[in-house]
Amino acid sequence: MKKITLVILALFITTASFSQGMFNLFKRSDDFFDLMQQHKFTEAHDAFDANLQAKVSVADLEKLWGELDTRYGKYDSAAATQGKAEGEFYVVTVDAKFAKDSQSFIMAYNKAEKVVGFFLKPRSVSSVYLNPAYADTTLYAQKEIYVKTAGHVLVGVLTTPKKVTNFPIVVLVHGSGPNDMDETVGPNKPFKDLAAGLAAKGIASIRYVKRTTIYSGEFNGAFTVKEEVTDDAVAAVALAATIPGIDKKQIYLLGHGIGGMLAPKIAALTPELKGIILAESPGRKFTDVWVDQNKYMFDAAKDTTQAGKKRYDMILAELERTRITKAGTMKPDSTIFGMPASYWIDINQYNQVEAARKLNKRILIIQGGNDFQTYPADYAAWNEALGKKSNATLKLYPDLNYLLSSQVEKGTTSQYQNASSVSETLINDIVAWINTK
Repeated sequence: MKKITLVILALFITTASFSQGMFNLFKRSDDFFDLMQQHKFTEAHDAFDANLQAKVSVADLEKLWGELDTRYGKYDSAAATQGKAEGEFYVVTVDAKFAKDSQSFIMAYNKAEKVVGFFLKPRSVSSVYLNPAYADTTLYAQKEIYVKTAGHVLVGVLTTPKKVTNFPIVVLVHGSGPNDMDETVGPNKPFKDLAAGLAAKGIASIRYVKRTTIYSGEFNGAFTVKEEVTDDAVAAVALAATIPGIDKKQIYLLGHGIGGMLAPKIAALTPELKGIILAESPGRKFTDVWVDQNKYMFDAAKDTTQAGKKRYDMILAELERTRITKAGTMKPDSTIFGMPASYWIDINQYNQVEAARKLNKRILIIQGGNDFQTYPADYAAWNEALGKKSNATLKLYPDLNYLLSSQVEKGTTSQYQNASSVSETLINDIVAWINTK
């Protein structure tokens, strides 16, 4: 989903790139890799400024691409994941996937939006997945499965407890942006942790690659949350009901971020579900959450310049356009803040709090106090609507961040580059909630 990756990630792994200019640079970075993939090295070379063109020839670019192919295998996809200002320059980090491995690149731009630097990002020795202590592989087994809908096949993993029968099962639904089945962010893999922790305590799970990762070409025009999330989640729940050994009366769905926001919608479509778990999920409109994210990042950047304030005001103005509920004269594939109008209309016409209020299924709401992507206002919205309902349980964890790991402070996205595991306390609480009949 290369054309919209950069914007959707504003919710899942947003960065200090709060200015419209940075979004333009994200797109330029995306276009650069598209040209390289198509072997249009002359056109890619045109993205360089004069000084870099003098140092790096078209032939050099072609040679580099060949060396990458030899080292990492066939190119698959690329997505800009971080952006920041460095003095007079802007630096964009692009994470690229190849057949045999992944590699991050750094692209530096001048104020004319020309590339002045392009190089491989050194790998951090510390950025290695941390296998949690509770992931006792002697207690569970894993098996490859496939979530299927019309025209789509998504690979996934079924994790089941050993020596246990009639066990509950949980379907894990991703946050925003293209995600692998582990919901990998840097060295962190929240869904892998959840699967291991739950299975070690007698609860199975299904996790799968998000459609926007595998079928990115389908997301260049008009689409809605149906194509992005709900169709595959509904199929995954149906698959869960067929797994041998499960308790068919104990099928749950855990949605993270927008996955939790859409969990009430998914639950209304899946009578098989006993309950839903909403983890770090917006209780307000998407736009309101994005405004808070950008304010937080702007404040964290401590950019007191007039230019910085102007860029910030521009992005807030653009965000206001995302509140549309009707297309009017706009075409469905017209983009606002990098996403199609059809998406904004769909998400704005949906009221997740009201949808949850109408459910007669069990509901668990989880919110971390150190999450800088969803906020106390979101938790308050859920609490106001569901706090007095007998089928709902809400819990605030002061130390948890968006990735469900314990942190000493709220921090920024740099926190995501440090390996940490999903809180075992949280996993124990989820297990206890599920096992409470």
